[in-house]
Amino acid sequence: MTTYSAVRTTGIYCRPGCGARPRAENVTTFELAAAAEAAGFRACLRCRPYRVAGEVSPTSPELVCRAVRLVLDGALDDATEEQLGHRIGVSARHLRRLFHEHLGVTPTQLALSRRAHFARRLLDDSDLSIAQIAFASGFGSIRHFNRAMREVFRSSPKELRDRRRRHDRLLTDGGLGLRIPYEQPYDFGAALSFLAARVIPGVDSVEDGTYRRTIMLDGGPGVLELSVGGPDHLVLVAHLPYWEGLIHVVSRAAQVAGIGLEQPGAWGSFEAGVQLLAVQSSAQSGLGGLVRSLGTFVPGLTHGLAYAFPSAEVVASADVEALGLPATVRELAVRVHAGEVRLDGAASLDELISSLLSIPDVEPTTAHALATRLGYQAAVPIGLSIT
Repeated sequence: MTTYSAVRTTGIYCRPGCGARPRAENVTTFELAAAAEAAGFRACLRCRPYRVAGEVSPTSPELVCRAVRLVLDGALDDATEEQLGHRIGVSARHLRRLFHEHLGVTPTQLALSRRAHFARRLLDDSDLSIAQIAFASGFGSIRHFNRAMREVFRSSPKELRDRRRRHDRLLTDGGLGLRIPYEQPYDFGAALSFLAARVIPGVDSVEDGTYRRTIMLDGGPGVLELSVGGPDHLVLVAHLPYWEGLIHVVSRAAQVAGIGLEQPGAWGSFEAGVQLLAVQSSAQSGLGGLVRSLGTFVPGLTHGLAYAFPSAEVVASADVEALGLPATVRELAVRVHAGEVRLDGAASLDELISSLLSIPDVEPTTAHALATRLGYQAAVPIGLSIT
């Protein structure tokens, strides 16, 4: 896990491996860059700590880890800490106390640091305009973006873009290229093997060291490509209808690759649930028919991609048994659409497992396998064999 060294005499914090050699008595260690920033330190210009993967300690309480996942998924983009607390069943005051105690930062400060660091990477990696970067990073206005960047990096976005190093800019053959940092040990080859065994025809594919998949972004189709970029990062090439909310696309792509997780995660939580139910019933072959009949057709794609996976709302009103899938799939869709089964990370592990097991014919191994793919680290790491 990355830790950050903040030097009290200079007001600067660094990542491990930085060439700076401060006196030990002048150094304070933080587990999160956001905590260092909340304490008044600014990022080192030499080691650029915003370019490494920062993770919350797995020893943090489950509720804190769950709230962090929601914050990183954008729970505070258009909501307050009070609303976030309500989603997970605690008061905003209690939530802030837990964050201060275990992370050294408030939920709002964590969200702001997250957006600012992502924007800083876009200023390096891409040629997107400053306005595009602001909205891609989850900021509601250019004014808020400018203020946040000055607060975190002590410079304007233009000044930061002007400091970009020549080799920072990513060149790709179409699409927008972005670095997704990770910490060692991490095995992308193992992640590809895991994903290859779970490919849904028409939706995703693994070829020549690259994972590709279709997505829907607020009603518009897109395609993502993940491959190795270097010893400390993957490269994501995104083909999207627009860049607003790109920060959450990149975050979910990192989850799919299994960065910081026990195993590769899932782009769509409902999609993962349907797939596991199909495996439980030995009905994987029905997934292709489901996608062709109910998915959104995306013309002009290659590498076997042609459809985006259907939503729970669509599947809830479909005759899935005629497509070769068990009736349990439709029941899951009905309950997800009705909000009775919450797959967005807001429910506790016990609540999630209980709601899944209340569906007829859902087995405990399936419920726990889904929880694991959704990032619940306390879930029993058991899954269904897929060959």
